[in-house]
Amino acid sequence: TRSSWIGLGGPAMIEAGGLGSYDPKDIGPAPMQAEIGLVDILTETDEDAAEAARLAMSYFQGDVAEWDTADLRQLRHAIPENRLRAYDMRDVIALLADTGSFLELGRHHAPGMISGLVRIEGRPLGLIANNPHHLGGALDAPASAKAARFLKLCNRFKMPVLSLCDTPGFMVGPESEAQGGVGAACDFIAAGAELDAPLFFVCLRKGYGIGAQAMAGGSFVTPDFTISWPTGEFGPMGLEGSVTLGYKRELDAEPDPVKRKALFDDLVAEHYREGGALNVASLQEIDAVIDPAETRDWIIKGLNINAVTS
Repeated sequence: TRSSWIGLGGPAMIEAGGLGSYDPKDIGPAPMQAEIGLVDILTETDEDAAEAARLAMSYFQGDVAEWDTADLRQLRHAIPENRLRAYDMRDVIALLADTGSFLELGRHHAPGMISGLVRIEGRPLGLIANNPHHLGGALDAPASAKAARFLKLCNRFKMPVLSLCDTPGFMVGPESEAQGGVGAACDFIAAGAELDAPLFFVCLRKGYGIGAQAMAGGSFVTPDFTISWPTGEFGPMGLEGSVTLGYKRELDAEPDPVKRKALFDDLVAEHYREGGALNVASLQEIDAVIDPAETRDWIIKGLNINAVTS
């Protein structure tokens, strides 16, 4: 609950260690622990906490017989036509999962990664998803660490994992390195490689770089299926950055800023055509490009196949 405090030691132990005198409420308040990832679900009352615990445990106790779903045709309009516009990934999850079945874990921590438990036709799955509203979906160190921890949880219970990908890749730069980005990225990739449970990968929009492969368990050939919505786009890095780096000489050679911008836009458009989901699927780099409204059907088929083979 928000009105609780969690710490490795209380005021007496802290003072005995010569570390100062503190009020009990100064040590480990629950909202802070939620922000740093210790608390997965923050509630207002003891009754809410008990109910949240029952709900969380229910996902590890099998299927439920009764379920409902939204009009799945809405998924066709969930991703904006303008590829530069953001959208709410949680709205997509709410449409895709059984109605009211998404239990998010760690919402107050590492906003770039959404993780939680869902049901599809009453059957439980773990879920990881990028958040386009934070760093454009890029995987910073906290997001990678959060995903690694969650995949390990799913692995312990052999719970199938649904990965919804929309990322330009791992976050880079001095700040990212200071956060421990390299180690966190390696932990994320390793957790995917060690996953001994079904993994279903769905690219909603961006699937760039090693970050996208981490969302796929380390490689696009790792998941039980690797599919994309028509809005999917793939490549070794984001289109704009790829053009900026790869065509720097050509862009710098154009003195007219208007013409330089037009050249840049043309090159980005060309890369988008080459990295579009349909073209990538035609080269057999992913399994299929699907109607978003059929995503649940693919997941159920994946679950059924694994049920037979296991």
